[in-house]
Order: sequence, then C-alpha cells, then structure tokens
Amino acid sequence: MIDVDGYRPNVGIVLLNADGRLFWARRIHRDGWQFPQGGMRSDETPLEAMYRELEEETGLSPQHVEVLAATRGWLRYKLPSRYIRHHQQPTCIGQKQVWFLLKLVGGEDALRLDACDKPEFDLWRWVDFWYPAAHVVNFKRDVYHRALRHFAPLVETMLSIELGPQPHPRSNRGKRQAA
Repeated sequence: MIDVDGYRPNVGIVLLNADGRLFWARRIHRDGWQFPQGGMRSDETPLEAMYRELEEETGLSPQHVEVLAATRGWLRYKLPSRYIRHHQQPTCIGQKQVWFLLKLVGGEDALRLDACDKPEFDLWRWVDFWYPAAHVVNFKRDVYHRALRHFAPLVETMLSIELGPQPHPRSNRGKRQAA
C-alpha cells in the first residue's frame, strides 16, 4: 500500500524498559540496527499494525507491554535513490510512520526474535535513550530524532530521570556506524 505521494504507511515501535533504556535490534543477515517497525495493511489501524509488528518482530503480545504514547500524524523519511524500486508501480519513495512508545511490563524472557517464520532480527540489547538517534542508518536519523524528542518528556516524568542532552540528528553524518 503506497499513498498518492509515494509513501508507504508504517508503524515504528520504541520499547522502553523500567530503567529508561530502549530495545535495539540488529537486522538479520545485516549489520544495521534499528527499532521494530513495519508496514500497515490496508485494513489495519496504526495501533493494530503496531501490535502485529510487535508480536512478529519481538514475540511480545499486548499483555507484555503498556502503550504510553504515539506521535501525532505521520513522520516521513525518503529512501536513498539506490533503494527506490523505480520499476515497480506505484513507486515507493519512502515511508510515513506513526511511532508508539511502549513500556515493557512483562519480563525480558518474553522477548523472542524467532516468533515468526521469517525473523527480521537476530540480536537485541538495551541502549541509552538517545543512542538510536545517532546510530540508525543515516536516512532514518531525523525521524528517529523527532520520535524520541516527542517521547522524551513523558519518559523523564514517568521514570523521574533525566535523559541528558539530545544529539543532533546529523551529528555522525559520514562516519561509519558501529552497532
């Protein structure tokens, strides 16, 4: 499903633990790390798509998480030209995403990267709150930064913590990314 502007509707998931750290996963057969995310089906709401993607990519079901917040409207990013499949119609030029902030309320033992037939991740870890904004692939950095900036005040208030300074979304441009 691609909209008239060429964007694929998608959901992104920021999973928070009790210490204010975030679930960060490595794409299977790749060295890229990211948050769980995935495309919406035409018959799904963003919330329904989020729960489906959460279960497919992490093995977590609704009883393992609490939905704390969602971004208002769509956050968009364009794909680099090399990833655009110009021969496919309609042509997808990027993704538009609704991001959800979830708190893990079940134990970590509920996390299963092999919960579906085609796992998307092969490794995961907890990272500091701002880490993903500086370490995701370049073309997703601005969206990650915007989503985290949206959720940061709630996380600080809810957990009574200070997350520290926000990195600039383009601060590592041109540098090789470490996982």
